[in-house]
Amino acid sequence: MLPWRMAVVGLFYFCIRAGVTQYGTQALFPSVSKMKRGATSVVRPSFHHSIADVHLLFEILLTGIHFEASGEFSVQDAELASLRKTRNLELICEEVVPKKLSEVFRLIAGLSRRTGRLHQEDFERTLLTLVYTAQGMVNSSSEHQRSMWADSFVSLYKFIKQDLTE
Repeated sequence: MLPWRMAVVGLFYFCIRAGVTQYGTQALFPSVSKMKRGATSVVRPSFHHSIADVHLLFEILLTGIHFEASGEFSVQDAELASLRKTRNLELICEEVVPKKLSEVFRLIAGLSRRTGRLHQEDFERTLLTLVYTAQGMVNSSSEHQRSMWADSFVSLYKFIKQDLTE
């Protein structure tokens, strides 16, 4: 009788844990659920699926990317910008990455409540948000805004560093 109870309790715990994990992932980037369905067939867009994709992302970041004030994303290198994978990165940067300071601070609050390692998609999106905050810091017009962007950059950097060193 006791093993059956243990199995039921274990199954119940597993279901709750899976639900909490899924909820936590969606809460970090709520814009994923609000994405335009016609834009892509991917429900949870992610840029990298292999080590070659990671190298491509690194190359794209090294050659230079730019976020327009309107929220549009562009890659400086024309050859890299023409790749199909870059269009997927463009979708993530334009639709998923938070663009307002309030959204970035909401992400930081969500990361501070989180335990354990980030999922691949969340790590990637947090890294791209870090890149966006760096550009926001450089493009700020006032010292107060620059300070706010800098604070968010430092916080995101600490979460990424913590996730890498766990």
